[in-house]
Amino acid sequence: MEGSDEYMKYRSPLVSRYASKEMAYNFSDRKKFTTWRKLWIYLAKAEKALGLPITDAQIVEMESHEKDIDFAMAAEEERKLRHDVMAHVHTFAHCCPAAAPIIHLGATSCYVGDNTDLIMLRDGFDILLPKLARVIDRLSNFAEKYADLPTLGFTHYQPAQLTTVGKRACLWLQDLAMDMRNLQRARDDLRFRGVKGTTGTQASFLQLFQGEHDKVEDLDRMVTEMAGFKKAYLVTGQTYSRKVDVDCLSSLASMGATVHKICTDIRLLANLKEIEEPFEKEQIGSSAMPYKRNPMRAERCCSLARHLVALLSDPLQTASVQWLERTLDDSANRRISLPESFLTADIILSTLQNITEGLVVYPKVIERHIRHELPFMATENIIMAMVKAGGNRQDCHEKIRVLSQEAAAVVKQEGGDNDLLARVQRDPYFAPILGHLDSILDPKTFIGRAPQQVTRFLSEEVRPLLEPFMAKMDVKIELEL
Repeated sequence: MEGSDEYMKYRSPLVSRYASKEMAYNFSDRKKFTTWRKLWIYLAKAEKALGLPITDAQIVEMESHEKDIDFAMAAEEERKLRHDVMAHVHTFAHCCPAAAPIIHLGATSCYVGDNTDLIMLRDGFDILLPKLARVIDRLSNFAEKYADLPTLGFTHYQPAQLTTVGKRACLWLQDLAMDMRNLQRARDDLRFRGVKGTTGTQASFLQLFQGEHDKVEDLDRMVTEMAGFKKAYLVTGQTYSRKVDVDCLSSLASMGATVHKICTDIRLLANLKEIEEPFEKEQIGSSAMPYKRNPMRAERCCSLARHLVALLSDPLQTASVQWLERTLDDSANRRISLPESFLTADIILSTLQNITEGLVVYPKVIERHIRHELPFMATENIIMAMVKAGGNRQDCHEKIRVLSQEAAAVVKQEGGDNDLLARVQRDPYFAPILGHLDSILDPKTFIGRAPQQVTRFLSEEVRPLLEPFMAKMDVKIELEL
């Protein structure tokens, strides 16, 4: 292996194959354990400011070693101690001998563990939200461009009344806009665990400050503010409530359902050759069938979206089985479910942005499909036109019924084209309206208010959502795989 055992161990494809660098870093050991050290520094600074005997020299020493983590030493300490937090306390103390007595003073493991998780969740949302905004922006441009392009609607995946390509995209956008609001709310609802002690009572800190409750509250507030949070949870057990994880991952799983629906629609439309995702000049669709243009990006999104939806069961079950002030059976599960949810969400948003930046529409194919189905859909309009020209509705209805049955037999039994219009044109009964058939059959007369709905929806509900993210709109996604 040329001196490397990299290929001798399992590597999660979420990181090795797909995820962005910023999201991979957000859940990395480097970020995690550097944040632990920051939290110990915040705690020491606040305790010093409130009168505990901590020196400036001790804090400077801690700050100077915030980032130089000896991971090998920490691993060795954990093998001996069987405790990850104390392993890193010892490792930090080794390079900060003067500060060693006051590192982690009064705290419990969840001071660094839970608070770091909350920071990672917050920062994870801050990575996802601009990406979701870019997807919405690209799809909004698409919807606006094709707002009045008629296309067959489908119910039960059977041809139905016409809509427009842009209006259909607005159905996707409406769900994405809901996801944007859900992610923003989940992010804004996050609070800090703060300094709460072993069972959430702050007893150790009350003892440190000799019964001065105000100082304990000040300590909690100061550390919370240093970590960039506006509020801390007023009550916790040893951990913050695991329903917080449910809340965060619910918003991600819901977005996963949205993306799966969008990409399934794209795959169905690709089969009809009406719309295709981007396809690179040298991309290979199939090793056996060189003509194929498979929707592999949309398929990847669907595949990963299923995983994202499935991950929600983890925090739901974890929250339900936490006993009293806490049990440790949450830990191993959360090490997997929290990072994987954000990594997966990150990947599907990056992929969906790439898709929406290069969606290809084939208007001629769409027009052909409309021509094939429109004669049947236009029968009511033909009847109304005949009545206006002096005809009898019931007589006309019967004529149309018979001709429609004959045309349907040609389509279904003989595999021919829909020739209903030719039959109408040949029948002398319909002579009074033959000069109006083209206008009666203009597809744009069948799309209702779809273009107006697109314009209003984008203006009132979509564009305002994007305003906070305009500075980050120009990032373009180039997929490496």
